[in-house]
Amino acid sequence: MSAVKEAVDVEVPLRVAYGQWTQFEDFPNFMEGVEEVRQLDDRHNHWTTNIGGVRREFDTEIIDQLPDDRITWRSVAGETQQRGSVRFERLDDTHTRVELTMEVEPSGLAEKGADALGMIDRRVKGDLRRFKDYVEGAGGDTTGWRGRIRPGDPGSTM
Repeated sequence: MSAVKEAVDVEVPLRVAYGQWTQFEDFPNFMEGVEEVRQLDDRHNHWTTNIGGVRREFDTEIIDQLPDDRITWRSVAGETQQRGSVRFERLDDTHTRVELTMEVEPSGLAEKGADALGMIDRRVKGDLRRFKDYVEGAGGDTTGWRGRIRPGDPGSTM
């Protein structure tokens, strides 16, 4: 697995940054290569991506979510194997640090080559910059979902 860790400071309060990140269906607005994210329930999302002409669909499960602190997920179905966590740190009343850590298992020759060239790192860094622009521009709904998911909790519905 290839590991990526990036952070960005955004000029919005912690609650706004966290709230926007919980709007998974808005991800195509700032994540390059993400065509669609459908939220299936409080824990599960279905992703459609198209990166370098390679279209993939996969499902993710949120395994830990603490409002205004963190969201941790893993892939559970499909061709893409990944896991990650996004953390939110209050810097002051109007600034928040968003730190994204991901582990991705590249599949196929093209993805392995892209990983070797550092393209996954650059994509994550670009996605975080675009998230900064998006959330600071009040591009979407920043109220977000405030529920708590703990490891081992049974699945829930929206």
